Amino acid sequence: MNRKAIIFGVQKYSLTKNEKILFKNHQPWGIILFSRNIKNTIQLKKLINDIRNFFDDQKYPILIDQEGGCVSRLSKITDFNFFSQGFFGQLYKTDKKLFFKYYKMHINKVCDILKNIGININTVPVLDVRRIKSHNIIGTRSFSENKKEVSHLGKILINYYKKKKIGTVIKHIPGIGLSNCDSHFKTPIIKATKKELIKKDFKPFNKCKSFFAMTGHAIYSVYDPYNTATHSKIIISEVIRGKMNFNGLLISDDISMKALKYKLKDNAIRSLQAGCNLVLHCNGNISEMSKLTKVIPRIDKFTQKKTSDFYKFLG
Repeated sequence: MNRKAIIFGVQKYSLTKNEKILFKNHQPWGIILFSRNIKNTIQLKKLINDIRNFFDDQKYPILIDQEGGCVSRLSKITDFNFFSQGFFGQLYKTDKKLFFKYYKMHINKVCDILKNIGININTVPVLDVRRIKSHNIIGTRSFSENKKEVSHLGKILINYYKKKKIGTVIKHIPGIGLSNCDSHFKTPIIKATKKELIKKDFKPFNKCKSFFAMTGHAIYSVYDPYNTATHSKIIISEVIRGKMNFNGLLISDDISMKALKYKLKDNAIRSLQAGCNLVLHCNGNISEMSKLTKVIPRIDKFTQKKTSDFYKFLG
């Protein structure tokens, strides 16, 4: 498997000529889709089939970021805007019987759509533990302010997805519930003690096992006052691989986000050097993708092995 350690977005409803040339020459590990790529079910199935046929791989990783609520990429197919993780977290508190009934129905519906169109990885669940002072970017994307509820509901989601043979991506590891700003535009600096982080924010990631995890673009001052988790060898080695014992594939959050303070190529290189296995670049900008292909290496043996394990899981 001679792919490059990057996941790219695409620009339109179908692959462009320039995308085909770039993908043929450089073979990204996977493709992630967004609302801009979705017109309807027929078009989306054709796009995904074309991608898989282009790479001659019917298990080729196709990702989507379909959390529900304010992060709903499938809204042109079915409206999931009301069904955020926060909605289900609140339902769990008020009526557990109703929660299990509706949550199973909801996840089955999402998974059935993903299976039908051919997407095999969804970047859920969000395992960030919400706080009163959390930035709005966390909000209803989080299940709860209670770490046990976040862990429990996260595990339920992952297990349902496993039964449907769809990969999950736990995020944003090691936990950005204490973020005081939106990492799309600014670098969150989390100043909590190790005791608080270990006791609360890290817990859901210890409990929920997944093939993939996505890093949070936040600085954890007590561990590394200079680098975001995505760029921190200390956090990836000591916390994510150490305390959390995460042994799957670690994906950076989008390296175009303003929380990362270097130029695009440097953001990518630093992510890999810190210990991320795959770099995520979402916007589909062909010029940026071309630049990145010049610096992104081929996947290493660990990533090849974990990808092979994921393919076996898909069946």
